[in-house]
Amino acid sequence: MIVDDSALVRQVISQALSREPGIEVVATASDPVFAVDKLRACWPDVLIVDIEMPRMDGISFLRKIMTERPTPVIICSSLAESGAQATFDAMAAGAVTIITKPKAGLKAFLEDSSNDIVQAVRTAAKANLRALPRSGTAAPLNRPKLTADAVLASGTPTAMARTTDQLIAIGTSTGGTQALEAILTRLPATCLGIVIVQHMPEKFTAMFAERLNSICEIEVREARDGDRVMPGRALIAPGGRHMMLKRSGAQYLVEVVDGPLVNRHKPSVDVLFRSVAKFAGANALGIILTGMGDDGARGLKEMHDAGAHTIAQDEASCVVFGMPREAIKLGAADQVMPLDSVPEAMMGYTRANR
Repeated sequence: MIVDDSALVRQVISQALSREPGIEVVATASDPVFAVDKLRACWPDVLIVDIEMPRMDGISFLRKIMTERPTPVIICSSLAESGAQATFDAMAAGAVTIITKPKAGLKAFLEDSSNDIVQAVRTAAKANLRALPRSGTAAPLNRPKLTADAVLASGTPTAMARTTDQLIAIGTSTGGTQALEAILTRLPATCLGIVIVQHMPEKFTAMFAERLNSICEIEVREARDGDRVMPGRALIAPGGRHMMLKRSGAQYLVEVVDGPLVNRHKPSVDVLFRSVAKFAGANALGIILTGMGDDGARGLKEMHDAGAHTIAQDEASCVVFGMPREAIKLGAADQVMPLDSVPEAMMGYTRANR
């Protein structure tokens, strides 16, 4: 079902989806009140919902859906780019994926992005909402797929065999906001330094980090270029920028840089993981969590091959098993475990490397 007050959006997305085998648009509605009436007759497997609509906004509608009958919801809105608060609210309410609509050239954008929209619907239909404690995350669309080579050459590792500084690198996407909250809120301030890539729109990462910082014992903040990775601190890559690890003597710093999209993402998990493999090697723990696609799978394999210990989240606790599954296929994961076990694994690694 497509719920959008734009007749153009309803028409173009309906046409794109209706051409696909196995997908049927059962209904469209110009606002959530009309949608509620149609939901009584036929409840869809996936909803595509705008944020700005008459009579009821999309966020309120999303919360209503997740309370009454949890269903995969894709938010499709121009506010997802310009309004970080709207994006945060959508993710927190349970959106599985967010499509950012431009304010101009909408028809051309929707037509050019039709394959990505179809893929988003197919992925959303398989989302494990039982693993969603009322939050979600975004997956960018219509982006060229480059590898980490576009930002950081693989090259010869320069990691020291052993340093007093150890670190933990985490990569995640769809479902990751909830997964990170579940992990970080359980860590004591003695935990090793953490570097994180969560696929998020620009402006959202600072708000997300501030919220986590207010409820965690460790310090959580959006990374700034030159920040040191240190115990009791988690650095989240800024939306719209890549984050890489660098070594300064026996200490680790982060470098925040611009660059092309890697695996259609910026920040990219592969970029972070490659830098950790190159500059930390065996002095790191790598963790890949729930997420759509395969970003991070090859990077985790590089970490594994460089001597790092590596973990992948298991399928049952993932909202979307894409990224961990691809990493497991490559033989990149030393362990596969449920989300609930990850904090203790992190602290076990911390205790073993003190």
